Amino acid sequence: MIILFGIEINFLTGRFAAAAHHNRARVEWPPHPARLFSALVATWADSDHPDQTERNALEWLEAQEAPVISAPPADERQTVTHFVPVPDIPVNILNKQDLLKGKRPKPFPDRDRQPRWFPSVTPCTPRVVFSWEAEPAEETRAALDELLSRVTRLGHSSSLVSCRVTSDTPAPSHRPDRRGEAMRAVGVGQLAALESEYASHQGCKPRSLPYRAVRYRTLDEEQRAPAPLLPNTAGDWLVFEFVPRSRKLPSTRTAEIALAMRAAVLSYAPDPLPEGLTGHRADGSPSPDPHVAFLPLPYVGYEHADGRLLGIAVSMPKSLDRSTRDSLLRAIGHWEGAMSKGVGRDSQPELHLTFGKKGRLGMVRAVSLGAIAMQTLKPQRWRGPSRRWVSATPVALPVHPGPLGAGTAAARAKAWSRAERAMAAACRHAGLPEPEEITLALTPFIKGARPAPDFPPFRQGRGPNPVARRLVHASLVFSQPTAGPLMLGAGRFLGLGLMRPLPDEKSPDA
Repeated sequence: MIILFGIEINFLTGRFAAAAHHNRARVEWPPHPARLFSALVATWADSDHPDQTERNALEWLEAQEAPVISAPPADERQTVTHFVPVPDIPVNILNKQDLLKGKRPKPFPDRDRQPRWFPSVTPCTPRVVFSWEAEPAEETRAALDELLSRVTRLGHSSSLVSCRVTSDTPAPSHRPDRRGEAMRAVGVGQLAALESEYASHQGCKPRSLPYRAVRYRTLDEEQRAPAPLLPNTAGDWLVFEFVPRSRKLPSTRTAEIALAMRAAVLSYAPDPLPEGLTGHRADGSPSPDPHVAFLPLPYVGYEHADGRLLGIAVSMPKSLDRSTRDSLLRAIGHWEGAMSKGVGRDSQPELHLTFGKKGRLGMVRAVSLGAIAMQTLKPQRWRGPSRRWVSATPVALPVHPGPLGAGTAAARAKAWSRAERAMAAACRHAGLPEPEEITLALTPFIKGARPAPDFPPFRQGRGPNPVARRLVHASLVFSQPTAGPLMLGAGRFLGLGLMRPLPDEKSPDA
């Protein structure tokens, strides 16, 4: 099969939430082709003036054979039953004319709360590709790409996505085959059927998705590429973009800004502070488990990269429990409300700093990650997967290797050897195997990153004598593709040791 056209979906929160059509308590994985098509139609119809060229592109897409699907393995989250009131929208609609005539509305009927489920999966890599053995005209391809750029979610409203047309189509995991299980696909007339359904339910009444059943077979594991390695730092990001006037700070300020953001958020979290938020146990000792990290994001890896900090990500590892996650999000919300300047869309929280001319850093939360323009701030730019990773900010080694630039040649060689062993230990601590290759230096391996000696000393520990950690840049090659985000070393929860994947093809500029 010769693949000529593909649609790539990146799950920006690392999760996909959508109920299976035949069992609301189970998740749909991979996403069915009909779900993708419906998202495209909804995006097209949501425009004030739906474009005819885009409609023609949708009609071309519905006429193609069912696509092959490239979807990674995924872990299904435990589904919890929620009981919610049934909305009375139909009664509202029936009473609208009476209200306009000044009549008193009829009372809403009493309805018991009904069970609801919100199943979701966490794929090992947040990327799914649908591929067709077809080549659209350039106008059709451009129209679909424009339409895909406006799609913000797939499935539940929490499943934020970024979509595009692609020619990079990986090996399929699911292929149409009459021996497989049925998925919802589309055929000629799907767009018209969706329009007819909407005319009937108007977005208020119960509705069902029209579809054409196509059976798909899952390819055997030996026919598929191995799943990427996943560090224990991988998880969801909440991204804040610095406003233009605040994009002047160099990456050497990484730890200071991370500490300021951490202190600001924790000051609005209720006591007792959970271990997953502070990184410390009740007795003050360090937590052995991954916890929330604050990661300033430097402009690195591009032709004109200069290492300036463009934003900050609040990273929540996959292992973070729900109560800690909720506590964090509430604290961030309270901080935003208390520190914001302006109202509505112009509202911008400010982070108070102890350095700089004005001592304030303005930022805007990226509510829809698909709307982020700068590539540096997009989570997928830091996720890979890739075999090769390089440090965007230097790694704080967990043990001091000794003098790396002083003493005899033999002494320096032993110090660098100890540093490499410390880096291997940092990888193991992140839940990864030792890399095949470890290259360390005081100078960076990626354009825009700053040399390790330019960073202020990083000290760790409480009390009058904190331990100074040695900073080095690292280039790592793993035996198989590794997914991110990946942070290594003693400062990984404060933005140091933030690793950047090096893809095979050149990435677009930020």
